[in-house]
Amino acid sequence: MNGFRLLLPIAALSLRRRWPAFVGSFVALALGVAVMSAAGVLLNTTMGEDSLPGAPSLHKLVGFMAAMAGFVSVFVVSSTFAFAVAQRRQETAMLRAVGATPRQVRSLILGEALVVALAAALSGCATGLAVAPALASWLVDRGAAPSGFRAQPAVLPLLLAASGGLAVALLGAYTASRRAGRVRPVEALDEVAVDRKVMPVVRWVASIAFLGVFAYTLRTFISMPASMMADPQSRDPETTPQWALLFDVMAVLAVVLVAPVLVPPLVRLFTGPVPLLPGAAGLVARQNALAAIRRTVSTATPVFLVIGLAGSVVGGTVAFSDAMAAQGRAALRAGYVVEPAAGAAVVPADALRKLAALPGAELTTAATVRFDGLALPDQQPAPGRPGDLPIPEDGLAVDGDLRTAWNLSADDGSLEDLHGRTVAVSSDMAKVFGWHVGDTLNARLADGTQEQLRLVARVGHLLPQLPEIVVPREAVPGGPTVSVAYLGTAAGPEQVTAALDGTTARATAGADWIGARNDRTTENGWIAMLAILGPALLYALIAIVNTMMMSTGDRLRDFATLRLTGGTRRQVMRVVAAETLVVVATAAALGLIVTLLTQYATVLLIENRVLDTGRSAALDLPWSTLAGATAICLALALVASLIPARLALRVRPLDLANARQ
Repeated sequence: MNGFRLLLPIAALSLRRRWPAFVGSFVALALGVAVMSAAGVLLNTTMGEDSLPGAPSLHKLVGFMAAMAGFVSVFVVSSTFAFAVAQRRQETAMLRAVGATPRQVRSLILGEALVVALAAALSGCATGLAVAPALASWLVDRGAAPSGFRAQPAVLPLLLAASGGLAVALLGAYTASRRAGRVRPVEALDEVAVDRKVMPVVRWVASIAFLGVFAYTLRTFISMPASMMADPQSRDPETTPQWALLFDVMAVLAVVLVAPVLVPPLVRLFTGPVPLLPGAAGLVARQNALAAIRRTVSTATPVFLVIGLAGSVVGGTVAFSDAMAAQGRAALRAGYVVEPAAGAAVVPADALRKLAALPGAELTTAATVRFDGLALPDQQPAPGRPGDLPIPEDGLAVDGDLRTAWNLSADDGSLEDLHGRTVAVSSDMAKVFGWHVGDTLNARLADGTQEQLRLVARVGHLLPQLPEIVVPREAVPGGPTVSVAYLGTAAGPEQVTAALDGTTARATAGADWIGARNDRTTENGWIAMLAILGPALLYALIAIVNTMMMSTGDRLRDFATLRLTGGTRRQVMRVVAAETLVVVATAAALGLIVTLLTQYATVLLIENRVLDTGRSAALDLPWSTLAGATAICLALALVASLIPARLALRVRPLDLANARQ
């Protein structure tokens, strides 16, 4: 205890005189807590808002946003605090040499980290409260939230964000302080020179565990057990890209944890030709990156997060969009889709009569029907168990042969039997509720009408353009009004347009109709992805600047040594630029690795959950996104490293060598 008291003045003096060394840690944690608290406030606001239009989707969207913000913040904050402690290994070695025990060293470092983390957490919460309304307004403007959605400040999200940030910061500092505390006094100076044993057993175990979770998550989404499919949004192809974020994150976790093992060979690969080049700048940069692996990994982590997440998420979103469009085009048999014109609610009867008179016309009409319940006679609602009965959802009442409009595959039964009082459902819905072909289901319509329908088919693959329940029109009392019609005809586009002239209906070529629907789905998907990833990626971009500035500030004496041994300012700047380029290239390679892994997983998911059996999806990497993300990261990293280095080199080499570290 007395020894710790003797170190208290040292800690106070260190915080007062070395405050620039703690700025990077403060900024990283403050921004991390700000992002987490803003997302947490929005998530808390969506609680209990199920009565608002679109609120369930909004709640999940904001939940994903909060999870992604927390995920990125954890890695950036822990990496930054660990790097800040590693920067002080020479000082720690000197304390050990003059008699400080490992426990005293750990206490000193954790005490400093706690003071910085508390100040950063408070600042982050205040910033988060200011950012949350802007995020809510952005969601409303993009149509992802109802017009009345506003961020409501709450204490619990702020406490969770602050306590989580504190825990991560202290854990990162504690891990690094244990490494510093284990250094024996006689080995202290040698330990400062080169990083050794940068991949402990715990990190190996965690990396393998996350890789296992990645494989398990992917397998679960492919097989989709009934417990998962009980939620209609889980089995909806349009929401699959959002759920795919789960295994994307697991892959990123696995790669970032094993980064200390992957970085050295990648650095050697990218700098292999350096010894053959004239000048020593490249060689010095190569050796710096290899000697200080922890510094290289810490500076590469936010760059990797930006490139890896951008490549994985953008690649997955594009792949799902293209696959759903291709599946829709292959499934739609009708040459034209007829819908009400702008301002109209139904397709009028006179338009249908004119279309039916066209040469070789095959007309199938459909109407949207609201089902409040659909179940076996012995199935009863059970409070608190949402999987026991389907939640209310829309179905389709078809007049005509659905097979002339859509090419749908039935896993069991046949759509040929879809006439009279019958029903066809998706195979996923049948699996959830235990329905089989031949079962009689009690149907309750929105107006309270009760009907008994015989299940005649289980349709294999879902289509975003069709609901999960299809019934013949005669099974719905009252004859619902036509909301869409599918037309196959030998007539040309001019004849079809002429037939609808003067009516409140419009016809769209089938391929164009699928394209327009897919464009709307894709736009909604991009809004969701931007909402989920935007705050996290912006934070990671800021973290790139922060860690690069920390790295440059840690190397003042290195710059002085290079100057005193004859290096010019321009040569030192070349070393800094070359090392930054190596770090970004290494991070880009790691991002490519994780994108390859996630894109392969996406292809497997698409082939099993989106496309018909026997159809395959191509592995196509988002090269433009990867290149763009890499270019942005490189530009930020160069600016954040070269400007501080240029300012530092204005100082005389001897003064720079004597500067406080």
